[in-house]
Amino acid sequence: MAATTSSPDSDSGRAESNEANSKWLDAHYDPMANIHTFSSCLALADLHGDGEYKLVVGDLGPGGQQPRLKVLKGPTVLTESPLPALPASAATFLMDQHEPRTPALALASGPCVYVYKNLRPYFKFSLPQLPPNPLEQDLWNQAKEMSLPSVPVFLEVSGQFDVEFRLTAACRDGSIYILRRDSKHPKYCIELSAQPVGLVRVHKILVVGSTQESLHGFTHKGKKLWTVQMPAAILTMNLLEQRSRGLQAVMAALANGEVRIYRDKALLNVVRAPDAVTSLCFGRYGREDNTLIMTTRGGGLIIKILKRTAVFVEGTGEVGPPLAQTTKLSVPRKTRLYVDQTLREREAGTVMHRTFQTDLYLLRLRAARAYVQALESSLSPMSATAREPLKLHAVVQGLGPTFKLTLHLQNTSTARPVLGLQVCFLYNEAFYALPRAFFKVPLLVPGLSYPLETFVESLSSKGISDIIKVLVLREGQSAPLLSAHINMPVSEGLAAA
Repeated sequence: MAATTSSPDSDSGRAESNEANSKWLDAHYDPMANIHTFSSCLALADLHGDGEYKLVVGDLGPGGQQPRLKVLKGPTVLTESPLPALPASAATFLMDQHEPRTPALALASGPCVYVYKNLRPYFKFSLPQLPPNPLEQDLWNQAKEMSLPSVPVFLEVSGQFDVEFRLTAACRDGSIYILRRDSKHPKYCIELSAQPVGLVRVHKILVVGSTQESLHGFTHKGKKLWTVQMPAAILTMNLLEQRSRGLQAVMAALANGEVRIYRDKALLNVVRAPDAVTSLCFGRYGREDNTLIMTTRGGGLIIKILKRTAVFVEGTGEVGPPLAQTTKLSVPRKTRLYVDQTLREREAGTVMHRTFQTDLYLLRLRAARAYVQALESSLSPMSATAREPLKLHAVVQGLGPTFKLTLHLQNTSTARPVLGLQVCFLYNEAFYALPRAFFKVPLLVPGLSYPLETFVESLSSKGISDIIKVLVLREGQSAPLLSAHINMPVSEGLAAA
């Protein structure tokens, strides 16, 4: 019994060992924080301009009741104010030009967008609203001209509005639409096999999570690059950006309590939480640059800090270029011949290219003529006619002077049998002798390979080999259906004698 019971010292030692091997420091965990939100309702910003980044949370409240706006400093709630409706998204932006430039907070709640400055209500935009400012009327008209076939649920924007931008929208019809600045309708469309659950842009790649427990990577033109299968359903996604190392990756929280971090389709790290994570956010929090903030399904709050010495590894390889890329190659010195050849290629590059293209066209022409000749003379081991689809394969066994020749004849049709075929051998009678140079083929059932065996005796005592031609004929036709040329081996029995 004593052997199966672990002491507190061993448990603490195991925890210290796991923390030492992990890339994350456990800064805070409160299972009773009572925070219920989504990733789109989390934002990190220096709201007071003092270098201390705060966490803004649009809290849905328990059971979707009593929604509130919370601002956290470290593990404690700094301010808390009620909201008239459920929050949908939160974002911070700069609206002043004078120093210090403190960001404002925009919160979408119900049919309104609330703007807070210094954590106090500043603007309220609602629909319907008063006529917009004439300077903004043109911008709203341009945005109004863009239309989507379905209701968008995830939006991803890149670029600048006045120069060039792309708007990517994941909609409820299971498709992703990509619009550009001057397009009124989607320029590209990505049709998914399941509903999207997340959309993140990593550099120039769009990473989409679907309800089929998988991540997909697409280009901005809709070309599919890769797919990664997840061990559980995806609950939420967000971007991880480590600016000190120039790393961008996607974080996917799964229903089994894992948070998986991927760069393209390579798994970088797995963070395990005590409960399923429903929202996550990565960035500067407090005075730490790389902080991971997660909320769980039960309302818990988890804060982890990425170690400054942590390096993400793709599988078993190192981050960055492979080690072989840093190895210097022993490049030989440039000889006089190399320099002369380089000068010649520069001077006569056009003539050399034309000569190469001419030879290439002649090669293609000769190959096409040889192919047509093979079809017309039935020199191919496969029949070119759809009426009698046949396939012939020959195997020679033995050392000599007697060889065993096996012909494998197959009817490649799906349902039609072949009847009335004959096999004929053409050979030099001074070199070889066959007991039967002509025989009939039984009925060929579709799909089966029929072995036709015969023996070939080598008559030459000088170690000379020749070709034996095999023709598959049909009664009443002069042209063969297919043929094969068998290169007979040298008779080693006669050579040894």
